[in-house]
Amino acid sequence: MYERDRTCRTLGIALEEVAPGRALMRMRVGEDMVNGHGMAHGGFLFLFADAAFAYACNGYGPVTVAQSAQVTFLLPAAVDDELLAEAVERTRSGRNGIYDVTVRRTDGTVVAEFRGQSVMLAGRGRPQSG
Repeated sequence: MYERDRTCRTLGIALEEVAPGRALMRMRVGEDMVNGHGMAHGGFLFLFADAAFAYACNGYGPVTVAQSAQVTFLLPAAVDDELLAEAVERTRSGRNGIYDVTVRRTDGTVVAEFRGQSVMLAGRGRPQSG
């Protein structure tokens, strides 16, 4: 999946660890990721957390997508901050799952908390590489 993930690769988001129901990703905030206040744009932080969520819920094999998500921004991130997004499955029932993602600086300071609800697409296996 990561080889086909042009967004993560273009933004320098690295997949550090992945297992069914879990994922850890790393991203350095670039100068092109900040808003007019000089802080990491919330859209980039959401995208980063959402990527970790995607890898965690797709670790089982069938194609799984977000059905909803929310993020709470707790502290700003600055240019050159190196961030980690750790996604953990909270529950799975049938085709649905709930995942929490913590975005933190490498010093452990929590920047944002994200919760995503996933749904497995019926009859959809992983796309084959071409």
